[in-house]
Amino acid sequence: MDSSDTTTTGFHHVSSSPETSPFSATPSLPATPTTVVIHSPCAACKILRRRCADNCVLAPYFPPTEPLKFTTAHRVFGASNIIKLLQDLPENQRADTVSSMVYEAKARIRDPVYGCTGAVCQLQKQVDELQAQLARAKAELTNLQAQHGNLLALICMEMARTQQDCTPQSVDDALAASPCMFQSDADFLDEISQGLVWDEPHWL
Repeated sequence: MDSSDTTTTGFHHVSSSPETSPFSATPSLPATPTTVVIHSPCAACKILRRRCADNCVLAPYFPPTEPLKFTTAHRVFGASNIIKLLQDLPENQRADTVSSMVYEAKARIRDPVYGCTGAVCQLQKQVDELQAQLARAKAELTNLQAQHGNLLALICMEMARTQQDCTPQSVDDALAASPCMFQSDADFLDEISQGLVWDEPHWL
């Protein structure tokens, strides 16, 4: 009977790593602390108790520091209507729309019957009163301008009348009124011409 012996030879692989010198080892750099950014939910998501996504349509208009703003609008319009309305509008109109909704919601809470209509009527009444005051002021201004024009016309007429009183005829009238004064001047001129005034004095 032949018996075959099976000899299993095991090979051991020894991996030799190069010896590292303590002088050639590079020091390990300290780990840089990672900054964790905590995303604060907007006031709308915080009140609705839902996760505020990065692309939340309500976040730009209802910041976490103004919860009353969303509470007021949500009380009158509802969150779903606000979201739907903002999604249907372009981004450049959303801020004005939110401001308008908040104003209208405050007016509706303050006056449940008329809402913002009462405020609009009150403002329209003030506009009418101011327009009436403006019309009265314009009428008074027109009247004052007319009085000023009449006053200037009277002043011009008075100045023209004063200039007419200073004509040569008035000078002739002045000469006729005081002939003695002008006569004495004429006699003085005659004496000068005859040499009576400039005669040398006779000394004793």
